[in-house]
Amino acid sequence: MDRTILQENLAWRGIGLAVFPTREEAVRYLDRKIDGASVGIGGSMTVKEIGLYDALSSHNEVHWHMLAGKIADANRSEVYISSLNAVAETGELINIDGAGNRVSATAYGAKRVYFVVGRNKLAENFEKALWRARNIAAPKNAARFGTNTPCVTQTPPKCHDCQSPERICRELLVLWMKPRSVTEMEVILIEEDLGY
Repeated sequence: MDRTILQENLAWRGIGLAVFPTREEAVRYLDRKIDGASVGIGGSMTVKEIGLYDALSSHNEVHWHMLAGKIADANRSEVYISSLNAVAETGELINIDGAGNRVSATAYGAKRVYFVVGRNKLAENFEKALWRARNIAAPKNAARFGTNTPCVTQTPPKCHDCQSPERICRELLVLWMKPRSVTEMEVILIEEDLGY
């Protein structure tokens, strides 16, 4: 995928792009940009893998979904950090959620939103990005949560648009443009395979 085309398409949508060869460089960048702020972090395996919480929590008030009782505080933060299930080269950003806390926090409330993604989240266009979110990211997340849903129990793993009470795919957020309520929105692309 051409990073210049991706950057142009995101810029047209009011969204920035910063590309880093390694996770360490991305963490240093965010650690410098975010200082003395209240920070919410969604339940992101990518954020966990790069160790961003430890770096930010030394000089910010950080509320992470992966720590018990922090979801409400995370959603009221000035800065919100999440990953994405897929990024289309055409500029659409896609996330699927179960409770809605992560997708709602990225669309409304925070003044600055950063999406930390690995290169494995990139797709050629909107249709392929949506397919990736539903058939790669969602089954892996369902397996992580130990659900007994068809996307986990059947082979190969893929979305069955199930009616299971354990279904974790209950909301879909497509960001076509930066929301009006958000001052700054930026995709932090790391040239490594990270998260789901």
